[in-house]
Amino acid sequence: MVKENEDKEVVRMIREGLKKTGGYCPCKRQRTPENVCMCEEFKGQIADPEFEGYCHCRLYYKSKD
Repeated sequence: MVKENEDKEVVRMIREGLKKTGGYCPCKRQRTPENVCMCEEFKGQIADPEFEGYCHCRLYYKSKD
């Protein structure tokens, strides 16, 4: 299950960054299609049934449940 970070301040800051970057992950330097939020890196992680944790920018959390 994927959900937003429960820390609303983190969510606010990342969403603000997404607005400034045009939807690209604010934690990534390159503006490539792979880095549009939700980035390909995290999509790959959530495809792994054994992965549990946050995406790089901590906007999303994936639990094993």
